[in-house]
Amino acid sequence: MRTSTRSSPRIADGGCRVGGSAHPAAGTLVGVDQRLIDLLRSDLDAAGYTVERVRGLWGETAEAALHRSNRVVAIRSLDERRRTVGVEPIATLATLFVLGVAVEADDATRALPSLGLDGAVALGLVGLSDDGSVAPAIDLRPYAWVDANGSGAWWIASDLGELALGHELGEEHVLGVGGASMTLSGIILPERIGTALDLGTGCGIQALHLSRIADHVVATDISERALELAALNARLNGIDSIEFRHGSMFEPVAGERFDRIVSNPPFVITPRAEGVPSYEYRDGGLVGDALVESVFLEVARHLTPGGVAQFLGNWEYRDGADGLDRVAGWVERSPEPVDAWVIEREVQDPAEYAETWIRDGGTRLGTPEFERLAGAWLDDFEARAVTGVGFGYVLLRRSDPSTPLRRFERLHGQAGSNSAGLGAHLAVCLLTHDWQVALDDDQLLGERVILAGDVTEERHYWPGDEDPTAMTLRQGGGLARSVGIDTGLAGLVGACDGELTLGAIIDAIAQLVEVDAAELRAELLPRVRALLDDGILLPSS
Repeated sequence: MRTSTRSSPRIADGGCRVGGSAHPAAGTLVGVDQRLIDLLRSDLDAAGYTVERVRGLWGETAEAALHRSNRVVAIRSLDERRRTVGVEPIATLATLFVLGVAVEADDATRALPSLGLDGAVALGLVGLSDDGSVAPAIDLRPYAWVDANGSGAWWIASDLGELALGHELGEEHVLGVGGASMTLSGIILPERIGTALDLGTGCGIQALHLSRIADHVVATDISERALELAALNARLNGIDSIEFRHGSMFEPVAGERFDRIVSNPPFVITPRAEGVPSYEYRDGGLVGDALVESVFLEVARHLTPGGVAQFLGNWEYRDGADGLDRVAGWVERSPEPVDAWVIEREVQDPAEYAETWIRDGGTRLGTPEFERLAGAWLDDFEARAVTGVGFGYVLLRRSDPSTPLRRFERLHGQAGSNSAGLGAHLAVCLLTHDWQVALDDDQLLGERVILAGDVTEERHYWPGDEDPTAMTLRQGGGLARSVGIDTGLAGLVGACDGELTLGAIIDAIAQLVEVDAAELRAELLPRVRALLDDGILLPSS
């Protein structure tokens, strides 16, 4: 582990000039001269460099192809557009920084009129080739978001990807906004807090999201280049509430506590074998899932009372042992009491897992290098009797040890329709859980609850039958849960409009179906509590 420091990351003063190569060296540092950043922001604004307008340049078909790592359709669309409407600044910016293709110097100058080519080189955005063209040095693209507190857009800089480079990624690659980072930002609880920590910030995207809810954010990373790019992104987007610190894991925040900790840690399980690349953005340097285990065991020491940690992780299924059982064991070993809610979203077999992460590094299927790396991954899994790898979301909260929350669940497949992300739903579930566990059964019977607005009831009948053979509550948002119900619970849920107490509803159902009211309460209340925990039922107040 590297020596930690509390100082701000070192920022390079200049860029580089390329002689004969397609792109600047991967280790080129990015300057953060604020005057130049202000000029860059002005040019991006003037060009209308937004997600919507960039996608409009090449259309849905090309956008879908880009997601498959195919930029040919987008390039052809831009060529055709250039023939009909001429060279547009936004098209030049998209060609350079999204597609990773060099442009003519005159076109780049027109796209960046305030910053100019010298300023772009000084910021490390581009390099000048011997043939007079301008090549991208980084990926710089618009990013739009919607959360529970509103919507907006930023520009995010990161290292050039596989398409632009034309070869595998370097081990010090700084990743941009990808599927995992969007998943994590989407589950962040939206309540206002004082302090937050982004552990392993990368390009800084989680720190930027945290700045929307926290008064002060600390962002750490073992990579100095990541910190420099993250600092560039914060300043480019006018965010000044983030403090950047260099160091490994929790070293830069030793002895400190935060109201919220968010992390997309380097959880990828990578063989510790010679010749296998170890990427800083995803590999923690430990065997198997030990890095994720270490986060489970350490994070509570850095939470304020009631503070919440949210992170992504992988966990191994070993020799038939349940992966979530292993995760539950990590929670029980936490040095400070925590509530735990772990949601496993997927399990991959060893071969599928290896393929996913070898491709992520830019090595192509069918090549000798791919086969060599796949063999190393499978050898590693076989040596440790790993039969599968789980992926999911983790939420830990420093809590009262007398009533710990313990939820370890498998919810594979798609989540519901959550336009503002899952964070608001998770927050509601936590609040509702806290509300109902504080009430004994008699108190709960005196409360009024309502059915969440996104929940529908589905009934199945045999032809000609009056009574349903199966009934299910389906959650349209949230985690898209499906809950089987019977006649009694269906009657209760259907009457939950906030007018009657739960006790009055159950008594009425008992009278209607001629059963003992006390027995029906004992049967239905635990199921009501589960529906409250899931956000299917909500307190009427």
